[in-house]
Amino acid sequence: MKIDPKFLLYRNKWISSYKRVLLGILTYATYLFSILLIAGLIYEHGFTISANEMYRLHHLYRWVWRIFLLDVSLRILLDYTNTKRTFNKLTWLLSVLLYLTLIPVIFHRPEVEGSIQHLWDLLNGYPFHTVLLLFLSFLHLSNGLVRLLGRRTNPSLILAASFFIIILIGTGLLMLPRCTLHGISWIDSLFISTSSVCVTGLTSVDVSSTFTTAGFAVIILLIQIGGLGVMTLTSFFAMFFMGNTSLYNQLVVRDMVSSDSLNSLLSTLLYILGFTLAIESIGMLVIWSDIHGTMGMTTEEELAFSAFHSISAFCNAGFSTLPGNLGNQSVMTGHNPFYLYMSLLIILGGIGFPILVNFKEILLYNLHRWWHSLRSWKWERKPFYHLYNLNTRIVLIMTFILLLGGTLLILLFEWNGALAGMPVVDKWVHAFFTAVCPRTAGFNSINLTTLSVQSILIYIFLMWVGGAAQSTAGGIKVNTFAVVVMNLVAVIRGTERVEVLGRELSHDSIRRANATVVMSLSVLFISIFLLTVWEPNVSFLSIVFESVSALSTVGASLNVTPYLCENSKLLIILLMFIGRVGLITLLLGIIKQKKHTKYHYPSGQIMIN
Repeated sequence: MKIDPKFLLYRNKWISSYKRVLLGILTYATYLFSILLIAGLIYEHGFTISANEMYRLHHLYRWVWRIFLLDVSLRILLDYTNTKRTFNKLTWLLSVLLYLTLIPVIFHRPEVEGSIQHLWDLLNGYPFHTVLLLFLSFLHLSNGLVRLLGRRTNPSLILAASFFIIILIGTGLLMLPRCTLHGISWIDSLFISTSSVCVTGLTSVDVSSTFTTAGFAVIILLIQIGGLGVMTLTSFFAMFFMGNTSLYNQLVVRDMVSSDSLNSLLSTLLYILGFTLAIESIGMLVIWSDIHGTMGMTTEEELAFSAFHSISAFCNAGFSTLPGNLGNQSVMTGHNPFYLYMSLLIILGGIGFPILVNFKEILLYNLHRWWHSLRSWKWERKPFYHLYNLNTRIVLIMTFILLLGGTLLILLFEWNGALAGMPVVDKWVHAFFTAVCPRTAGFNSINLTTLSVQSILIYIFLMWVGGAAQSTAGGIKVNTFAVVVMNLVAVIRGTERVEVLGRELSHDSIRRANATVVMSLSVLFISIFLLTVWEPNVSFLSIVFESVSALSTVGASLNVTPYLCENSKLLIILLMFIGRVGLITLLLGIIKQKKHTKYHYPSGQIMIN
């Protein structure tokens, strides 16, 4: 019997539609069970639970394992061509590991001791199952978040929403009984979570006496996520482990991480993660080398202290486990290298990932030249190429000027003030550290309330400027400040173009810089006005300092944060969120963008001065 080809075509289309529906349902099921798995692990490790509750949680984990296994199996059976295209080697490896967990289900435990028995125990073990399922859960959720970009959702809105969701999750985690010694209110938990994710450092409670080791682990995890950026992490997971994504997804992520091209997108994400882990690891080791055997801690406690402060410094968070922050007497005496290491970590985190990538390119270029010269026994007499791009040069110059100027001015005003009684070397070290911390780090080695009014004003200005764009720092950014100053110089000199270092700045850069400054000052004015109404007993200078510190995600305070009312704390939380996400980003996500028009209205002049 001959089958009509039209019937086969119709049948394939009919089956294909049902196949897509089934795989779509499985996709959303994996999202749901991924969230349930993470929630279950949080509940298991955050509360003291009974044996019956533990049994129910393990039953839930079993269902998560079944759903993941069903998802992989059906994708291979029903849609192998697409699965082969989207899965890369690591995804296939995870799938194979997932299938290996079937061995303890099918076969009994071997009676003969040896490697086979150890393998069976490993595959049947709770740690192996938990880590594998948790990794797969993050993988599915990351892929789902990046897939949202393919639906033409506003990327600015997704960025803001992702930070908001992480803050809410952090708030819940910090309220777990095992994370605090004596409990914490929801407003303080929300405050600390926001301050951690937004890498600010402002605290409404005494961190050292409030949180347990588990609480500090949650805080440093939130700091790391906030410092790297939620979209950076999720995009890396989705693109590195799940394979190809849509062109629109890659374009959006490229803009978010400032990659030069789509070809270098994944490498840029790898550089961001690689630089972060490498710098934080080196920072941990050098900090440990300075404090080892001097603070009455065990080796494990010293390493944990070093890791926490290395991450907090590089992410410009400003959190410390010590009472009194870094002004604690245990590190104030004889630990000048510690403050210099922390300063270097803060500076590296504040100059931005694009500049670190540029440093890498310069280093590789010079190493290649030296290696070629050694092999050929001839030194290349080529002219020096300008490997430092314009953004790198501007950021480095402005950073040097601000750090040098801030250090000298603090020394000038505090030599016989807050720095009085210190040895000369200590005065220079702490003046430098105090000038570095306003680059949105928030640490303090001297009590800021002992600073003179002039030093506080300098501190406020340095906080307002902040660090570099595409970095862990906040503020209006040194890039923006430099563009505004150069535009001002061009106006005063009467030139039509803004030129710097042999380059002409684009009109769009000047417009965005001016808009950023205006919006920053506007938000500060509104917040200061509201705080003066809600906090009539707080000095005006302290209110200005607190507002600038929150908006610039610095974390420094004149000891007024714990005494603010709930309305004021909520306002500070909003300022930290705006400062981390960016007001322009928020407005781009909320306000509908006007389409580009090809016509121009007649130009008109407005009287200025």
